[in-house]
Amino acid sequence: MARIAPLPLDQLPTETRKALAFAEQTMGFTSNDILTMARWPELLGALEQLIGVIYGSDEVDPILKRLMAMVTSSAAGCRYCEAHTAHGAARMAGSEEAKVAAVWDYSTSVLFTDAERAALDLAFAAAQRPNAATDAHFAALGTHFNERQIVEMVAMISLFGFLNCWNSTVATELEEAPLGFARSVLQNWNAGQHTPRGN
Repeated sequence: MARIAPLPLDQLPTETRKALAFAEQTMGFTSNDILTMARWPELLGALEQLIGVIYGSDEVDPILKRLMAMVTSSAAGCRYCEAHTAHGAARMAGSEEAKVAAVWDYSTSVLFTDAERAALDLAFAAAQRPNAATDAHFAALGTHFNERQIVEMVAMISLFGFLNCWNSTVATELEEAPLGFARSVLQNWNAGQHTPRGN
């Protein structure tokens, strides 16, 4: 049970309703964390701007960014964000849905390139506490990506640092669409064996 109840839909401010409509169009469902943050509209508005900038940029492949968010959330132990990002990645990936299901084996799966492995290694390391990112991670990234792209990756990881902490702390209740997706597509998700086998 959520520690802070989401705001009922009929109590949402007008601006929040617009944001929620956009989120529903993007994700395909009403997000409980947005409804909880709606209790502080200024916070939600600031976060929406940050999300818009990070998700709106295409310097880094959008599917890779979502896979990085999955790995970040898994390493941080946030099942809510893990299921959300998996659902979002699959909606975007289309024919590449197998890659979403195989993300936990990214270090050995033939579905992933060396560039993707370097990005996912950073996501896995940076989400740990204490932070396990090293110079070696950045050296590996530098062989595949420019500094602007790497900044975008760090921004994505950092965004989910906030969201992982928020949703784990508040115990946000997972919606049916991402929960159903996680149970049906992500191997061993129910058993909790969902930690990426990264470097």
